[in-house]
Amino acid sequence: MRIERVAIIGLGLLGSSIALALRERAPGIATSGFDANPKVRARAEELELVSEMCESPATAVADADLVVLCVPVGVMRDAALAIADALPEGAIVSDVGSSKQSVAKALAEALPGRHVIPAHPVAGTEESGPEAGFATLFVGRWCILTPPGDCDEEALEALSNFWAGLGAKVEIMDAAHHDLVLAVTSHIPHLIAFTIVGTASDLEEVTRSEVIKYSAGGFRDFTRIAASDPVMWRDVFLNNREAVLEMLGRFTEDLTALQRAIRSGDGETLHDLFARTRAIRRQVIEEGQDQSTPDFGRSH
Repeated sequence: MRIERVAIIGLGLLGSSIALALRERAPGIATSGFDANPKVRARAEELELVSEMCESPATAVADADLVVLCVPVGVMRDAALAIADALPEGAIVSDVGSSKQSVAKALAEALPGRHVIPAHPVAGTEESGPEAGFATLFVGRWCILTPPGDCDEEALEALSNFWAGLGAKVEIMDAAHHDLVLAVTSHIPHLIAFTIVGTASDLEEVTRSEVIKYSAGGFRDFTRIAASDPVMWRDVFLNNREAVLEMLGRFTEDLTALQRAIRSGDGETLHDLFARTRAIRRQVIEEGQDQSTPDFGRSH
């Protein structure tokens, strides 16, 4: 199974990055695109992100070998239904959503009998829109595929090769396990960032101008995460609620234990935790998921 034509539905950060990566790394693959927002379509056309900009999702997928749905997970089913009648026989349908069980269910219901293989490239920035994309976004990053039990092996191999061709490292994972892992590594950290930045802005004893003016590194980094696309993250939390609530319960218990240690002056407990988490940071760097440059490489 060869992928020679790719349709990208949704031309924000991830959709535009896929288009740019294909242009740079696989110029022989023809691309078509659609976005529900006319202004985004117009801007994407100005940027020449895809070979053909289409005025409907059905037109975009008409000749596609692979369709990548780069839309918020909350509208994944609607996006799939919009292409159902125009989708070529044998085409692969995938996505880039951050929760996989809900997406797998939505796509399976909307596209019965089709080659549906949910995917999640674990890459992104806090920026959004067609101008935010860049060709190297996926290089050296993981792309997790969560194929259904009856997945066609040739289709799975073709999609794996597609993401590897964009520079990603491909992992196969059960959808439920993916959602639990990402709740820990991505969803809860974002929820904490949204919360602490919101708390700081609501403090009556400290003015918002002081919060902004005296932001230390930790808070500054929280604001970067908290600047992420609100529509996307609203849908992530609503569609991965079980895993998020499970991990949030565990986090709440751990936070309560920390409160207890601080209140009782238990320095040993605090030191042990901080030493353990420092070691995790070193392992993240060793895995190649970040670099050791002080202060994330900021110039001062």
